[in-house]
Amino acid sequence: MNAASNAASNAASNFQPVHAADIQAAQARISSVIEPTPLQYCPRLSERYGVEVYLKREDLQDVRSYKIRGAYYNIASLSDEEKAAGVVAASAGNHAQGVAYACRVMGIRGKIFVPKPTPKQKRDRILVHGGDAIELVVVGNNFDEAAEAARADAAERGATVVEPFDARATVTGQGTVAAEIVSQLTVLGRELGSVIVPVGGGGLLAGVTSYLADMAPLTSIVAVEPKGAASLHAAIDNGGPVTLDEVDPFVDGAAVKRVGAYPYEIIDANLSRIHLVTADEGAVCTEMLGLYQNEGIIAEPAGALSVAGLSGVTLEPGSTVVCIISGGNNDVLRYAEIMERSLVHRGLKHYFLVNFPQEPGQLRSFLTDILGPEDDIVLFEYLKKNNRETGTALVGVELTRARDLEPLMERMEASPIDCRRLMPGTQEYDFIVAG
Repeated sequence: MNAASNAASNAASNFQPVHAADIQAAQARISSVIEPTPLQYCPRLSERYGVEVYLKREDLQDVRSYKIRGAYYNIASLSDEEKAAGVVAASAGNHAQGVAYACRVMGIRGKIFVPKPTPKQKRDRILVHGGDAIELVVVGNNFDEAAEAARADAAERGATVVEPFDARATVTGQGTVAAEIVSQLTVLGRELGSVIVPVGGGGLLAGVTSYLADMAPLTSIVAVEPKGAASLHAAIDNGGPVTLDEVDPFVDGAAVKRVGAYPYEIIDANLSRIHLVTADEGAVCTEMLGLYQNEGIIAEPAGALSVAGLSGVTLEPGSTVVCIISGGNNDVLRYAEIMERSLVHRGLKHYFLVNFPQEPGQLRSFLTDILGPEDDIVLFEYLKKNNRETGTALVGVELTRARDLEPLMERMEASPIDCRRLMPGTQEYDFIVAG
């Protein structure tokens, strides 16, 4: 039996559910350090979906993520002996910042492992929050590989692993998000109809579900995973956590190969109240840009997952819906890729292999006879390095409207110039365009 299977078996055999009273106790314990985040009404999304949409702004935490809740409560719950031995954590970035912050505030030594794809912005923030209290180690190609290294280090040194999602204390701490939401809506005289929760390892979903099961049992819970890392869907289909062969690392805060065994127990027991959806990474990018341009919210990819999930569910008209903006740790250098993915997802950007005949005037013909008056060439690159005047070229075209693609394809079909569209998601597209 491998380490992941062992952990799942142990979690199932030692399972103790989390109740609202546990979460309320955690809320009291962390309240002196962690202040409530705003619940912000969003007119734009409310009008679009015909419901009253509120955004739970966890991106406004000191560490720009809800992860500080579970990390701080987990570490605060340790014995004096465990605190003296130090803590170890693995994270894609946000949990690490919470652990770093807690270590500095409590004067505890911490060693934090993050995978190589973790954005530099998150690495820098970990060091800022932890200061001299923590050591940062970059290892592995994804969260799961970093977690394996962290557990091995903790076992060797006798330190305590502060799990990012697969631990009861962590889940309890994350559940304080739901406690705040219900309290804030009560002050506004509103009842929570639906809450939309981003899902990576399942800790936030398990905590929110645990609280609402006791305090708002009629509330609908929507769980949103990135399409390229749908580990909860796989677990539900499998009847238990299963490790995905690969994940798309773009939504780094939720790119987890295997949902936590402990959160899964809670989620599985409450499946009747949970609606699972996936969101395409391109849709996430579109919502990131929408939040930034309209509400001035700098959401990271995982932070925009909940908003991207709105389009995947049927909501009761006029009901109160809360989207949890889980984090805002986004590197500005990623915005070029975010814009690219969004344009492709919306059908506004397309790539073609264009094989120009070996005769003059063909490029002019492509521009005048094939492109529409509002179509724009945003990339043109000859693929044959020894012939840059004729031959095959990679051409990127940006459209004004998605519906402009069909007439463009019709003109390409009628032209003597050989044009072939590269389809997103294919190996050829990834090699020629993304590579």
